[in-house]
Amino acid sequence: MQQDTPLAGIRVVEHAAGVAGAWAGRLLAAMGAEVIMVEPPTLCPLRKEAPLFANGESALFEYVAAGKRSVVCDLETAVGRDVLAALLDTAQILIDDTPLQQRPQWGLDREGVAARHPDLVHLSVLPFGASGPKAGWTASEINLIHAGGEGYLLPNGLSAHLFPDRPPLKIAGHFAELQGGVAAALSALSALWFGTGQFVDASVQDANVAVGAFALQRYGDGSIEHRHTRSFRYGGVIECRDGYVELLTLEERQWQGLVHLMDDPEWARDEELNDPVTRSERGDAINAAIRAWAREHDVEELVARAQKLGVPMARYNTPEQILTGGHETARGTFQDVDVPGVGEVKIQAAPFRFSEAPLALSAAAPAPGADQDLVTSGAAAASRAGAAARTATA
Repeated sequence: MQQDTPLAGIRVVEHAAGVAGAWAGRLLAAMGAEVIMVEPPTLCPLRKEAPLFANGESALFEYVAAGKRSVVCDLETAVGRDVLAALLDTAQILIDDTPLQQRPQWGLDREGVAARHPDLVHLSVLPFGASGPKAGWTASEINLIHAGGEGYLLPNGLSAHLFPDRPPLKIAGHFAELQGGVAAALSALSALWFGTGQFVDASVQDANVAVGAFALQRYGDGSIEHRHTRSFRYGGVIECRDGYVELLTLEERQWQGLVHLMDDPEWARDEELNDPVTRSERGDAINAAIRAWAREHDVEELVARAQKLGVPMARYNTPEQILTGGHETARGTFQDVDVPGVGEVKIQAAPFRFSEAPLALSAAAPAPGADQDLVTSGAAAASRAGAAARTATA
């Protein structure tokens, strides 16, 4: 089957040291863009970010850099900055997460980039954005998951019920930064679609505040959610005989499907439960009945029946089940990639597709400077042009 790669022919220059910027580049690469990582002589710090393979290489880097290209460029030197400028002359998008105070020195400040490359989409990806009182702040994943509000609300539901004394927890991995990367990539595409160069200011915190939109909405009626009270009135994480499912019924048809899934129990025939407000008021009793019923059934059985009835229910997966699940296998979500020094590794190709054919990874993450020929051929010319420009303005 023919793959649909809508960004074929688009060149992206990625200068990123963090997960959010790197993930934005990875998403664009998955859509067919040529993404060139510009690494310093010390190399991208994500190359040594945990978790690590047995050979010491970063599994995280392999994930966020798959399908990209790599050039090494020293922006501390005039020649390096000239080479970057020459690359940007051929690109449509620049992704940059350099701290604001460092950008002018490296020729990456907003005004300078706009003057030299007026048609370029300049995507800035920072923890708190490039403007406002926190624009100069740095942050790690744990800061960002809490700055977005989600960390305060975890664990909740069944987890909070089972472990009431647990403190707020960070979601495993880089949830907040990946959310920031998604928002950044979509913002860059919007600017590219607009058709003219512009500066795009992506804030990882803002992206994560959007994830907690329900909690924000409830501020309007004076409700402040807490991890011990935040849960849907019924549903959520449900324990089955051999594992767990997530159940969420927001619409009337979904409630009716749930009742049929439970074989129309006597308690659900109460006419007052036809009113969603009453159902919410009786949420604890409904959930008690759902949990008692679910413990008598296996996960796969319930999920299969629920899908046929239009009930939003899904299995809570183990890592192995994620890689081998029927849904993931049918969609071609994961691809075997030969990682040098490691062997074959299953890596998610893309979290989306545009046609019947799943998107494929073009290659594993690049070795440092693997594509240096992209700049060495033009480095001398770029250096001469840059030196001439500096002389003319001296």
